[in-house]
Amino acid sequence: INDGEGHPSSSHQTLKGTSKWATSLESLLEDPEGVKRFREFLKKEFSEENVLFWLACEEFKKTQGKKQMQEKAKEIYMTFLSSKASSQVNVEGQSRLSETILETPHPLMFQKLQDQIFNLMKYDSYSRFLKSDIFLNHKKSEEQEENSPEAQTAAKRASRIYNT
Repeated sequence: INDGEGHPSSSHQTLKGTSKWATSLESLLEDPEGVKRFREFLKKEFSEENVLFWLACEEFKKTQGKKQMQEKAKEIYMTFLSSKASSQVNVEGQSRLSETILETPHPLMFQKLQDQIFNLMKYDSYSRFLKSDIFLNHKKSEEQEENSPEAQTAAKRASRIYNT
């Protein structure tokens, strides 16, 4: 099935790797390898704490039990939000956050701050990541793998099967 211009229709073609990462920050963050490369890039930009905070918040939302939530909330607060945090993220409203909120945690307690960080990454770091050597080199090595003789042989076999 082709689109109007003779290209394979995207609904039948699953994107992977760098192609998928380039579609959206959400797609990048769903792929462990994408997260790894994005972290590598952010580390060079001295802003790795942004993706680490975002990932910690995602993990926090899945936390069960009040005691575990309190512990994890405190860990997130002390690591990313406290004025003494080792990997402090820069978010609005952070100064109004106090440790008292940690006593009654709920899964979405960091949502507004997480959204701020997501938007910061989406409109700032992500576009630079797509132009970075880390991304471009990974994309090039993927393309070389796809164009390797083994990959082409498999593709030829597949096309013979479907074109007979």
